[in-house]
Amino acid sequence: MAQSPPAFNRSLSLLDLTMLGFGAVFGSGWLFAASHVAAIAGPASILSWFAGGFAVLLLGLVYCELAAALPEAGGMIRYPAYAHGPLLGALLGFITVIAYSSLISIEIIAARQYAGSWIPGLTANSAGDATLLGWGVQFVVLVGMLRLNISGVKTFALFNNIITVFKFIVPVMVTVMLLVHMHPGNFTAWGFAPFGRQSVEAAVSVGGIIFAYLGLTPIIAVASEVRNPQRTIPIALTLSIFLATLVYVLLQVAFIGCVPADMLTAKGWAGIDRVLPLPFHDIAIALGLGWLATAVVIDAVVSPSGTGNIYMGSTARIIYAWSRSGTFLPWFGKLDTRHGVPRRATFLTFGLCIFWMLPFPSWEALIGVVSSALIMSYAFAPVAAAALRRSAPDLTRPFRVSYIRVLGPVSFMIASLIVFWSGWHTLSWLLAVQLAFGIIFLAVQGARDMDAMRENLRSSAWVLAYFAGMLVLSACGSLGGYSLLAHPFDDVVVAVFSGLIFVWGERAAYRDMQLPASSLPPVGTVMDPDVVIANEPVIST
Repeated sequence: MAQSPPAFNRSLSLLDLTMLGFGAVFGSGWLFAASHVAAIAGPASILSWFAGGFAVLLLGLVYCELAAALPEAGGMIRYPAYAHGPLLGALLGFITVIAYSSLISIEIIAARQYAGSWIPGLTANSAGDATLLGWGVQFVVLVGMLRLNISGVKTFALFNNIITVFKFIVPVMVTVMLLVHMHPGNFTAWGFAPFGRQSVEAAVSVGGIIFAYLGLTPIIAVASEVRNPQRTIPIALTLSIFLATLVYVLLQVAFIGCVPADMLTAKGWAGIDRVLPLPFHDIAIALGLGWLATAVVIDAVVSPSGTGNIYMGSTARIIYAWSRSGTFLPWFGKLDTRHGVPRRATFLTFGLCIFWMLPFPSWEALIGVVSSALIMSYAFAPVAAAALRRSAPDLTRPFRVSYIRVLGPVSFMIASLIVFWSGWHTLSWLLAVQLAFGIIFLAVQGARDMDAMRENLRSSAWVLAYFAGMLVLSACGSLGGYSLLAHPFDDVVVAVFSGLIFVWGERAAYRDMQLPASSLPPVGTVMDPDVVIANEPVIST
């Protein structure tokens, strides 16, 4: 008798999953973003943190429905592929693997940059470039992450829980101590929003806020390793977002209120990120709180390293899911029989991280690109959820989002606006690469199977139209483009355009959709006549 293939171990509890989500959110973002967003938006950056948290919460609710119904490894690329076919799955696999693998390197680089303020010889210059010794330290940390991620999910979760508790204690301690030294005049002396409303939007997209918040997908990536995923995933997702929003807002309030007046220039908050490049460490030193500065440095090494470790596991599972689709990298769609982890995919992730550590030396170098890539990978979840509601109405949904016809397009519009706010400089090549990838994919598929290519194009043409339209709107917009559309009219046009794309995508479901049999009611259940039920392990709808 043939042995069944190895499966993931369902051993993660609600505590494990919540710690995973919160730990993924709390990486290098809190260490660097406070001064960066203050330099962009001044005290109004507090509103930017609320806006970012709200946007991610909307997307998180959609993911709750999808993950509870289809708890699979690498779900963030599997759900759109189920709903709209292999082209969208391939596009999301491509963009997510790039974003996640580079994000791991960013977190390690952030840890090394902070450690450089304590250990001489790790950082070469004020731009944050690594010395040879600094790069060697980064490599050793990366090897340690590799070892943890091939040891099994239980070992990984135990390590993450310990690290996350420490990551929570230090920001809380920083907030409490800085609030004692508040200067209320800092919030109004140069105006609450000295750089205008547009700066609040820019802070969300390129200031590091979305980069800091986007820790939901690691929860989705390990969905196949969760005990009672239908209940555990929605609770862990929402808890992670609420906790992160609370802590981030309090940290920003503490930072704004504690900056000594003599550190603010004649222009107020402009350039504060250069005055305080390591914001909470530098403020603690300025206030004479040396012990707090030391605690921040320790956490600054531990916190990003812990988040990078989480994303290494997530990236490996995304590569695994991408491989299992049968389109790309088939050799990496294997599980280690001993530990139940995608070992080959983890080694590929390790190699990609080494590559990303070579050309991009500082934390700020990739933030705008990675943030845009990450939010784009989130953006298609609402369209997939709405399409599945129409094409697979009998899919078992333990968690069902109310008012999906409102929440879906609104969350897609918000995600599109955040992408748009990244600016023409970032999107001019990011969207162009995605558009080129999609066209090449269709050309290769058409050479093999013209009928499959036509169906793929029918179900995913809206994605290519979305990339092309966003590219044109970004070029015409006021954020680094040619300003043919003045602000805020450009925002309105992007919102309307993305709303129309959502309606198109909702109605363009893939006709050869295949869903796992376990996600549908038992054979013999009276269902919609368009849904076919059989005894095979995969159900076609």
